[in-house]
Amino acid sequence: MIWGLASVAALIALAPFARDRLRPTMGAEARQSAPGEFADLPRGRTHYRLAGPEDGPLVILIHGLTTPSFVWTPIADHLNGQGFRTLSYDHYGRGYSDRPGGAQDEEFFLSHLSELLDHLGLRGPATVMGYSMGGAIATAWTARHPDLVRDLILLASAGLGHDLGPVARLVANHNWVGRWLMHLTYARSFRASVEAERDIETSQIPNVVPLQLNELRYRGFIPAVTSSLHHMLDHDLTEAHRKIAEAGTPLLAIWAAEDEVIPVAGAERLAALNPSARNVIIPEAGHALAYTHSPAVTAALDAADLRR
Repeated sequence: MIWGLASVAALIALAPFARDRLRPTMGAEARQSAPGEFADLPRGRTHYRLAGPEDGPLVILIHGLTTPSFVWTPIADHLNGQGFRTLSYDHYGRGYSDRPGGAQDEEFFLSHLSELLDHLGLRGPATVMGYSMGGAIATAWTARHPDLVRDLILLASAGLGHDLGPVARLVANHNWVGRWLMHLTYARSFRASVEAERDIETSQIPNVVPLQLNELRYRGFIPAVTSSLHHMLDHDLTEAHRKIAEAGTPLLAIWAAEDEVIPVAGAERLAALNPSARNVIIPEAGHALAYTHSPAVTAALDAADLRR
Protein backbone atom coordinates (compact mmCIF):
# COMPACT_ATOMS: atom_id res chain seq x y z
CA MET A 1 0.00 0.00 0.00
CA ILE A 2 2.74 2.43 1.00
CA TRP A 3 4.79 1.59 -2.11
CA GLY A 4 1.74 2.06 -4.29
CA LEU A 5 1.06 5.48 -2.84
CA ALA A 6 4.72 6.38 -3.25
CA SER A 7 4.62 5.36 -6.91
CA VAL A 8 1.53 7.47 -7.53
CA ALA A 9 3.15 10.43 -5.78
CA ALA A 10 6.29 10.01 -7.89
CA LEU A 11 4.27 9.93 -11.10
CA ILE A 12 2.41 13.09 -10.07
CA ALA A 13 5.70 14.82 -9.25
CA LEU A 14 7.32 13.83 -12.56
CA ALA A 15 4.31 14.44 -14.79
CA PRO A 16 4.97 18.17 -15.38
CA PHE A 17 8.54 17.41 -16.52
CA ALA A 18 7.37 14.58 -18.79
CA ARG A 19 4.75 16.77 -20.45
CA ASP A 20 7.41 18.68 -22.39
CA ARG A 21 8.67 15.43 -23.93
CA LEU A 22 5.29 14.94 -25.58
CA ARG A 23 5.61 18.12 -27.62
CA PRO A 24 7.00 17.95 -31.18
CA THR A 25 10.63 18.83 -31.76
CA MET A 26 11.81 21.88 -33.66
CA GLY A 27 12.82 20.42 -37.01
CA ALA A 28 12.65 20.73 -40.77
CA GLU A 29 8.86 20.76 -40.98
CA ALA A 30 8.47 23.55 -38.42
CA ARG A 31 11.27 25.54 -40.03
CA GLN A 32 9.55 25.76 -43.41
CA SER A 33 7.97 29.04 -42.32
CA ALA A 34 11.18 30.53 -40.95
CA PRO A 35 11.86 34.01 -42.38
CA GLY A 36 15.64 33.86 -42.00
CA GLU A 37 18.59 31.59 -42.59
CA PHE A 38 20.33 28.94 -40.50
CA ALA A 39 23.83 28.48 -39.16
CA ASP A 40 25.05 25.10 -37.93
CA LEU A 41 26.99 25.97 -34.78
CA PRO A 42 28.68 23.74 -32.16
CA ARG A 43 25.58 23.47 -29.96
CA GLY A 44 23.04 23.29 -32.76
CA ARG A 45 21.25 25.00 -35.61
CA THR A 46 20.62 28.71 -35.14
CA HIS A 47 18.02 30.79 -36.95
CA TYR A 48 19.16 34.31 -37.83
CA ARG A 49 18.29 37.25 -40.07
CA LEU A 50 20.93 39.50 -41.60
CA ALA A 51 19.28 42.46 -43.32
CA GLY A 52 20.09 45.90 -44.68
CA PRO A 53 22.94 47.23 -46.84
CA GLU A 54 26.02 45.01 -46.76
CA ASP A 55 28.24 48.07 -46.28
CA GLY A 56 26.04 49.58 -43.55
CA PRO A 57 27.17 49.85 -39.91
CA LEU A 58 26.27 46.63 -38.10
CA VAL A 59 23.67 46.56 -35.32
CA ILE A 60 23.36 43.30 -33.37
CA LEU A 61 19.87 42.77 -31.93
CA ILE A 62 19.54 40.40 -28.95
CA HIS A 63 16.05 39.37 -27.84
CA GLY A 64 14.87 38.48 -24.35
CA LEU A 65 13.63 35.57 -22.27
CA THR A 66 10.57 34.34 -24.19
CA THR A 67 9.85 36.31 -27.38
CA PRO A 68 12.17 35.31 -30.25
CA SER A 69 13.90 37.55 -32.76
CA PHE A 70 10.71 38.54 -34.60
CA VAL A 71 10.25 41.03 -31.75
CA TRP A 72 12.83 43.23 -33.49
CA THR A 73 10.92 43.48 -36.80
CA PRO A 74 9.71 47.11 -36.57
CA ILE A 75 13.00 48.36 -35.11
CA ALA A 76 15.14 46.40 -37.58
CA ASP A 77 13.04 47.65 -40.50
CA HIS A 78 13.60 51.23 -39.37
CA LEU A 79 17.35 50.72 -38.96
CA ASN A 80 17.60 49.06 -42.37
CA GLY A 81 15.80 52.02 -43.90
CA GLN A 82 18.37 54.30 -42.26
CA GLY A 83 21.22 52.38 -43.91
CA PHE A 84 22.19 50.07 -41.05
CA ARG A 85 22.81 46.36 -41.38
CA THR A 86 21.06 44.35 -38.67
CA LEU A 87 21.69 40.90 -37.28
CA SER A 88 18.96 39.30 -35.19
CA TYR A 89 18.86 35.65 -34.10
CA ASP A 90 16.89 33.22 -31.97
CA HIS A 91 18.40 32.03 -28.71
CA TYR A 92 18.59 28.28 -28.26
CA GLY A 93 15.24 27.04 -27.02
CA ARG A 94 13.27 29.80 -28.76
CA GLY A 95 11.99 30.53 -32.23
CA TYR A 96 13.44 28.31 -34.95
CA SER A 97 16.74 27.53 -33.22
CA ASP A 98 17.64 24.14 -31.73
CA ARG A 99 16.97 23.13 -28.13
CA PRO A 100 20.27 21.86 -26.69
CA GLY A 101 20.68 21.06 -23.03
CA GLY A 102 23.04 22.75 -20.61
CA ALA A 103 22.84 25.65 -18.21
CA GLN A 104 21.69 28.81 -19.98
CA ASP A 105 24.08 31.10 -18.13
CA GLU A 106 26.20 34.04 -19.22
CA GLU A 107 28.82 31.84 -20.87
CA PHE A 108 26.11 29.93 -22.75
CA PHE A 109 24.68 33.09 -24.32
CA LEU A 110 28.01 34.84 -24.99
CA SER A 111 29.54 31.80 -26.67
CA HIS A 112 26.42 31.44 -28.82
CA LEU A 113 26.78 35.02 -30.09
CA SER A 114 30.53 34.64 -30.58
CA GLU A 115 30.08 31.43 -32.60
CA LEU A 116 27.41 33.03 -34.78
CA LEU A 117 29.54 36.10 -35.50
CA ASP A 118 32.51 33.86 -36.37
CA HIS A 119 30.31 31.78 -38.67
CA LEU A 120 29.15 34.92 -40.48
CA GLY A 121 32.58 36.56 -40.55
CA LEU A 122 31.34 39.57 -38.58
CA ARG A 123 34.00 40.50 -36.05
CA GLY A 124 34.39 44.26 -36.39
CA PRO A 125 32.99 46.83 -33.95
CA ALA A 126 29.19 46.92 -33.92
CA THR A 127 26.35 48.59 -32.11
CA VAL A 128 24.90 46.00 -29.71
CA MET A 129 21.27 46.33 -28.66
CA GLY A 130 19.54 44.10 -26.13
CA TYR A 131 15.93 43.87 -24.99
CA SER A 132 14.96 42.61 -21.52
CA MET A 133 17.15 39.54 -20.82
CA GLY A 134 18.85 40.37 -24.11
CA GLY A 135 19.99 43.59 -22.45
CA ALA A 136 21.74 41.56 -19.77
CA ILE A 137 23.45 39.52 -22.49
CA ALA A 138 24.43 42.68 -24.37
CA THR A 139 25.82 44.19 -21.16
CA ALA A 140 27.89 41.10 -20.37
CA TRP A 141 29.15 40.98 -23.97
CA THR A 142 30.19 44.64 -23.90
CA ALA A 143 31.98 44.30 -20.56
CA ARG A 144 33.93 41.32 -21.91
CA HIS A 145 34.57 42.66 -25.43
CA PRO A 146 34.71 46.48 -25.28
CA ASP A 147 36.82 46.50 -28.46
CA LEU A 148 33.95 44.88 -30.39
CA VAL A 149 31.23 47.34 -29.29
CA ARG A 150 30.80 50.78 -30.84
CA ASP A 151 27.64 51.60 -28.85
CA LEU A 152 25.59 49.70 -26.28
CA ILE A 153 21.82 50.19 -26.36
CA LEU A 154 19.65 48.69 -23.63
CA LEU A 155 15.89 48.40 -24.03
CA ALA A 156 14.00 47.64 -20.78
CA SER A 157 17.11 45.77 -19.78
CA ALA A 158 17.51 43.11 -17.11
CA GLY A 159 20.55 43.05 -14.89
CA LEU A 160 19.76 45.93 -12.53
CA GLY A 161 16.56 44.62 -10.95
CA HIS A 162 13.42 42.89 -12.24
CA ASP A 163 10.25 41.16 -11.06
CA LEU A 164 9.03 38.15 -13.03
CA GLY A 165 6.67 36.87 -10.35
CA PRO A 166 6.82 34.47 -7.38
CA VAL A 167 7.39 31.25 -9.34
CA ALA A 168 10.23 32.83 -11.31
CA ARG A 169 11.77 34.00 -8.05
CA LEU A 170 11.70 30.44 -6.73
CA VAL A 171 13.40 29.22 -9.92
CA ALA A 172 16.00 31.99 -9.83
CA ASN A 173 16.76 31.14 -6.21
CA HIS A 174 17.71 27.57 -7.19
CA ASN A 175 14.54 26.06 -5.75
CA TRP A 176 13.40 22.64 -7.08
CA VAL A 177 9.82 23.48 -6.16
CA GLY A 178 10.02 26.56 -8.39
CA ARG A 179 11.23 24.50 -11.35
CA TRP A 180 8.43 21.98 -10.76
CA LEU A 181 5.86 24.79 -10.64
CA MET A 182 7.30 26.26 -13.86
CA HIS A 183 6.69 23.01 -15.70
CA LEU A 184 3.28 22.64 -14.08
CA THR A 185 1.89 26.17 -14.53
CA TYR A 186 4.04 28.17 -16.94
CA ALA A 187 2.22 27.25 -20.16
CA ARG A 188 -1.07 28.46 -18.71
CA SER A 189 0.33 31.69 -17.24
CA PHE A 190 2.33 32.47 -20.38
CA ARG A 191 -0.74 31.93 -22.55
CA ALA A 192 -2.83 34.23 -20.35
CA SER A 193 -0.25 37.03 -20.38
CA VAL A 194 0.14 36.81 -24.16
CA GLU A 195 -3.61 36.72 -24.79
CA ALA A 196 -3.94 39.94 -22.79
CA GLU A 197 -1.99 41.69 -25.57
CA ARG A 198 -4.70 41.10 -28.18
CA ASP A 199 -6.30 44.38 -27.17
CA ILE A 200 -3.14 46.46 -27.57
CA GLU A 201 -3.91 48.75 -30.49
CA THR A 202 -0.41 50.19 -30.80
CA SER A 203 1.34 46.90 -31.63
CA GLN A 204 3.59 47.22 -34.67
CA ILE A 205 3.57 43.42 -35.12
CA PRO A 206 -0.03 42.55 -36.09
CA ASN A 207 0.31 38.78 -35.46
CA VAL A 208 2.41 39.05 -32.30
CA VAL A 209 0.01 36.97 -30.16
CA PRO A 210 -0.04 33.80 -32.32
CA LEU A 211 3.69 34.15 -32.92
CA GLN A 212 4.35 34.15 -29.19
CA LEU A 213 1.90 31.34 -28.44
CA ASN A 214 3.62 29.23 -31.07
CA GLU A 215 6.57 28.89 -28.68
CA LEU A 216 4.50 26.60 -26.46
CA ARG A 217 4.01 24.10 -29.27
CA TYR A 218 7.57 22.80 -29.31
CA ARG A 219 9.71 20.77 -26.98
CA GLY A 220 12.40 22.64 -25.11
CA PHE A 221 10.88 26.10 -24.75
CA ILE A 222 9.82 25.83 -21.10
CA PRO A 223 13.08 24.11 -20.03
CA ALA A 224 15.04 26.87 -21.79
CA VAL A 225 13.08 29.62 -20.05
CA THR A 226 13.46 27.81 -16.71
CA SER A 227 17.22 27.43 -17.19
CA SER A 228 17.62 31.10 -18.12
CA LEU A 229 15.69 32.17 -15.02
CA HIS A 230 17.86 29.92 -12.90
CA HIS A 231 21.25 30.76 -14.41
CA MET A 232 21.10 34.11 -16.27
CA LEU A 233 18.44 36.34 -14.78
CA ASP A 234 19.63 35.64 -11.24
CA HIS A 235 22.79 37.55 -12.15
CA ASP A 236 23.47 41.11 -11.02
CA LEU A 237 25.43 43.13 -13.58
CA THR A 238 26.70 45.91 -11.35
CA GLU A 239 30.34 45.01 -11.96
CA ALA A 240 29.79 44.71 -15.72
CA HIS A 241 28.32 48.20 -15.82
CA ARG A 242 31.31 49.53 -13.88
CA LYS A 243 33.63 48.00 -16.49
CA ILE A 244 31.61 49.56 -19.32
CA ALA A 245 31.79 52.96 -17.63
CA GLU A 246 35.56 52.61 -17.21
CA ALA A 247 35.95 51.64 -20.88
CA GLY A 248 33.95 54.70 -21.96
CA THR A 249 31.63 52.75 -24.27
CA PRO A 250 28.67 54.99 -25.24
CA LEU A 251 25.52 53.66 -23.59
CA LEU A 252 21.89 54.51 -24.29
CA ALA A 253 19.27 52.95 -22.00
CA ILE A 254 15.60 53.14 -22.97
CA TRP A 255 13.04 52.42 -20.26
CA ALA A 256 9.26 52.00 -20.19
CA ALA A 257 7.52 54.24 -17.66
CA GLU A 258 4.79 51.64 -16.92
CA ASP A 259 7.01 48.55 -17.01
CA GLU A 260 5.94 46.01 -14.37
CA VAL A 261 8.75 43.58 -15.20
CA ILE A 262 11.83 45.82 -15.40
CA PRO A 263 11.22 48.76 -13.05
CA VAL A 264 12.04 52.17 -14.45
CA ALA A 265 13.93 52.75 -11.20
CA GLY A 266 16.76 50.91 -12.93
CA ALA A 267 17.53 54.19 -14.70
CA GLU A 268 18.60 55.74 -11.40
CA ARG A 269 20.79 52.78 -10.54
CA LEU A 270 22.40 52.88 -13.98
CA ALA A 271 23.06 56.62 -13.67
CA ALA A 272 24.86 56.01 -10.37
CA LEU A 273 27.03 53.27 -11.90
CA ASN A 274 27.68 55.07 -15.19
CA PRO A 275 27.12 58.84 -15.09
CA SER A 276 27.93 59.07 -18.81
CA ALA A 277 25.05 56.77 -19.77
CA ARG A 278 22.04 58.41 -21.38
CA ASN A 279 18.64 57.34 -20.02
CA VAL A 280 15.43 57.81 -22.01
CA ILE A 281 12.04 57.00 -20.44
CA ILE A 282 9.10 56.38 -22.77
CA PRO A 283 5.80 57.53 -21.22
CA GLU A 284 2.81 55.17 -21.01
CA ALA A 285 4.87 52.23 -22.29
CA GLY A 286 4.99 48.79 -20.70
CA HIS A 287 7.51 45.99 -21.04
CA ALA A 288 6.36 45.22 -24.61
CA LEU A 289 7.64 48.63 -25.79
CA ALA A 290 9.79 47.03 -28.51
CA TYR A 291 6.65 46.55 -30.59
CA THR A 292 3.99 48.65 -28.83
CA HIS A 293 6.05 51.87 -28.81
CA SER A 294 8.61 51.16 -31.52
CA PRO A 295 8.25 54.65 -33.09
CA ALA A 296 9.34 56.19 -29.77
CA VAL A 297 12.19 53.68 -29.52
CA THR A 298 13.44 54.41 -33.03
CA ALA A 299 13.17 58.15 -32.38
CA ALA A 300 15.52 57.67 -29.42
CA LEU A 301 17.89 55.68 -31.64
CA ASP A 302 17.85 58.42 -34.28
CA ALA A 303 18.66 61.02 -31.64
CA ALA A 304 21.60 58.91 -30.45
CA ASP A 305 23.38 59.46 -33.79
CA LEU A 306 24.70 55.91 -34.14
CA ARG A 307 26.58 56.86 -37.32
CA ARG A 308 28.96 59.23 -35.58
